[in-house]
Amino acid sequence: MNNYFIAELIGTALLILLGNGVVAGVVLRDTKNENSGWLVITIGWALAVTFAIYAVGRISGAHLNPAVTLALACTGQFPMDQVAIYIIAQMLGGVLGAILVYSHYFPHWARTEDTGLKLAAFCTSPAIRHTPSNFFSEFSGTFVLLFGLSAIGASRFAEGLNPMVVGALVLAIGHSLGGTTGYAINPARDLGPRIAHALLPIPGKGASDWGYAWIPVVAPILGGIAGAITYRFLFPA
Repeated sequence: MNNYFIAELIGTALLILLGNGVVAGVVLRDTKNENSGWLVITIGWALAVTFAIYAVGRISGAHLNPAVTLALACTGQFPMDQVAIYIIAQMLGGVLGAILVYSHYFPHWARTEDTGLKLAAFCTSPAIRHTPSNFFSEFSGTFVLLFGLSAIGASRFAEGLNPMVVGALVLAIGHSLGGTTGYAINPARDLGPRIAHALLPIPGKGASDWGYAWIPVVAPILGGIAGAITYRFLFPA
């Protein structure tokens, strides 16, 4: 099997295990970190991104996000013939990571009555449901992500520091822009776990909110491409 495929699958699964894992710990009933808040979630996600990049970055470049893969391909920084392999691996990794989160918190699903909180441990939803604003939130968050990644890639850091800088970027996005929709900024992070939520036998679960599901897929892809193109237009190599 393609090493890039395996790396993107495992890296994305780690990302979801640690990222959705911290969300589950905060929102599910009777965990040690129940109700510990947004700060814990954003820091947990930033560290999840950092560790996942360290884990597989030397193998596949650690895209871990279809929006990243497509943005790099559209700006000529990644071969088009590898796009499908990466995205399939990322989506499968998202499903696998969500299954691992479900398994890890197995007894807590039955103790949590709120179906919205159970869904939140898998995928995102808006604080206020307003389609244009929700779309813009995910678009702008991913625009900043790819603009920032382009800037990080053009800068020189001490060896091994880049994943920590990327994690800091994700932390900044979470704090500044994430409170509106939960900052999916990654189709695999949202759609993969949402599929897992729909399929898994979670006690007392509600609907998977498929009416909203297109926003954290389409908006990050368009926002990511726009962010990468904008950086290269403003600061050509």
